[in-house]
Amino acid sequence: MLGVGAGAVVCFLGWTNVKFLKDEDLCEVMSDDFSSGSLNTDFWTPDVELGGFGNGEFQMTTKKDKNLFIQNGQLYLAPTLTSDEIGKDAIFKGYTYPLDGCTAGSNSSACSVTSGSGTVINPVQSARISTKGKKSIKFGKVEVKAKNPRGDWLWPAIWMLPTNDSVYGQWPLGGEIDIMEARGNGLSYTAQGINYVRSSLNYGPFESLQTHLLGWWSTKRATFDSDFHTYALEWTPDWMRFYVDGRLQAMMNVKINGKGGHSFFELGKYPSTTKNGSDTDIVVKNIWEQAGGSRAAPFDQDFYLIIDLAAGGTSGWFPDGVGDKPWIDGSDSAMFDFAFAQDTWSATWPSDTNDRAFRIESVKMWSLGKCSS
Repeated sequence: MLGVGAGAVVCFLGWTNVKFLKDEDLCEVMSDDFSSGSLNTDFWTPDVELGGFGNGEFQMTTKKDKNLFIQNGQLYLAPTLTSDEIGKDAIFKGYTYPLDGCTAGSNSSACSVTSGSGTVINPVQSARISTKGKKSIKFGKVEVKAKNPRGDWLWPAIWMLPTNDSVYGQWPLGGEIDIMEARGNGLSYTAQGINYVRSSLNYGPFESLQTHLLGWWSTKRATFDSDFHTYALEWTPDWMRFYVDGRLQAMMNVKINGKGGHSFFELGKYPSTTKNGSDTDIVVKNIWEQAGGSRAAPFDQDFYLIIDLAAGGTSGWFPDGVGDKPWIDGSDSAMFDFAFAQDTWSATWPSDTNDRAFRIESVKMWSLGKCSS
């Protein structure tokens, strides 16, 4: 009886010590259940590019009906093979692919590619949308209910970036909030496949000096492609919490202020000096404090939401040498090698779009504070 009583006390204290935001603390910024049948342009903008988005990703993102569509009240981000459109040979030689509706602006290299001389056309087509320039929050809550895709080297993500690089500077100075990332590889994959989801905070005072705070949640009875789950962020000046379905299923907790709290600069445990790509030592300073930021900096500014489905990449998300990975991140021929192995990895992709696509049932975003009248 003493043991049961002690256990009950531990459980009670564990529950009551979980920090959370009350409904009355929040003001709704957006809520989309995709019931209108078309993408709500008051919330979303498709990103149409083939430049890899800084991760060396192997897909091009489009707004074609086959890659980005709403069906049965759900948003689908569906990967397809470019070879189905232009043929396998054209991927490798003698074909120029102009990306219609490219949103990369003056970056022409992200809008068109010609195959040949080791250059390949992105072998996968997929989709990416964001609320940039439309909806953002500085502290608050985000909930996305989604069903992950299945298939080797697929990379679904729900994440956030700063709306204004001039606050602290370009990535990684301004920070990145990854609410959920996952891999579509099967249960035999040893670097956290379809039965894991991860969250992270990424930032740093220099590109060569970065901090990556990581957390994850796993399931043994099912995989995250078998059903819908709610991925959530609760974010205040004092703490951040990432969780799956309920607050007790936390992927990561970060305490900033109060007993046991640390600023993000302190959490980085940076050296006093660094080279940062030069031959001379550069003093590592708290650039966020110097810019007038709080202890929560760089995560004390407005961030917008991104939802995307990538394929492969050279950022290290898929570790070299694991799971018969057909490319090496540092190789100049990484995308070529990935494309050359298409018959192998595409065979793991379900033929049913319902299982191959990243499906979003709803997206909700609230800001911290009372709504103005």
